[in-house]
Amino acid sequence: MSNRIPVAVLAATGSVGQRFIQLLDCHPYFKVVALTASDHTVGQKYGEACHWILTGDMPEWAKEMSILPTTPESASVPLAFSALPADAAVEIEPAFARAGSIVCSNASAYRMAPDVSILLPEVNADQASILPIQQKLRSWSGGIITNSNCTSTGFTVALKALQDAFGLRKVFAVSMQALSGAGYPGIPSIDIIDNVIPLIKGEEEKVESEPRKMLGKVIGDQIVPADFIVSAHTNRVAVVDGHMVCVSVELNQTASPEQVIRVFRNYQAPEVSRDLPSAPNPVIIVRDGADRPQPRLDRMAGKGMATVVGRVRPDPIFDIKFVVLSHNTIRGAAGGSIYNAELLVKLGYIKK
Repeated sequence: MSNRIPVAVLAATGSVGQRFIQLLDCHPYFKVVALTASDHTVGQKYGEACHWILTGDMPEWAKEMSILPTTPESASVPLAFSALPADAAVEIEPAFARAGSIVCSNASAYRMAPDVSILLPEVNADQASILPIQQKLRSWSGGIITNSNCTSTGFTVALKALQDAFGLRKVFAVSMQALSGAGYPGIPSIDIIDNVIPLIKGEEEKVESEPRKMLGKVIGDQIVPADFIVSAHTNRVAVVDGHMVCVSVELNQTASPEQVIRVFRNYQAPEVSRDLPSAPNPVIIVRDGADRPQPRLDRMAGKGMATVVGRVRPDPIFDIKFVVLSHNTIRGAAGGSIYNAELLVKLGYIKK
């Protein structure tokens, strides 16, 4: 694609904003033309305003860009990637949508709105069809497409494979979530070293509701959640990147571990999503090692976009249990938003 689409990164100095900058460097579809951040950094160079925390260097082009106010007047673009916190996203993201921008958002503010898709291109590309309905209902020329909560991402990819093959009834999930999911500087070291924190506020509710919506269907002018139940425990652990979830599932049809492993390995994204620049191939990687997946060893599988599954075995209460891992700030945040935007370009919702 010779003419790249101009894009803005909203809240560009935070940990997810930085991941956007890193992943958009030399992207074949998109060119970053605007960076926004908090008011006290407006007018500063990005290289001065941003405390870079990622492995690898800040791209040279980003260093010299000036921070703009987070308003559609300052960053008038067809596509905005939002790393805004939910309380700011409530007002700012609709303002961009009214002004004509498609907002690919990491915030939770609009995830559960019935006319807003929580999009996973390798799972529910068909839910992108809600976008013109949303535009009509809300009388805006742009729109909002969201990512899921970063814990729900890989978890839902694995559930989709099982839903298609066997059907889902009940899901029990226990998460072990990385520190980067709390943003920077995140959890104080004295709270997390030699410790596990068994509460992440609001997280269990998200993990119990978002997968059902992502695995649901567009019916009329809304997304109707899938008919199964999720019970979740969410925990913060002393890992930098990579969210792990231990999952037990009751299926509609009984399946052996060998059948489940075959389904995971053979799972493919919808055809429209398979060849996009950020698409993981394979979508799900099954690790055979008895002690895998592990965050440090497996989080960068598929450049951080793959879902990694292991320890598939019978469950004495339900039918099957397994461990799933995905990279929370790549697949579960910035990389996921970029993959969503690539799909919207292919479907014609974002014009070249």
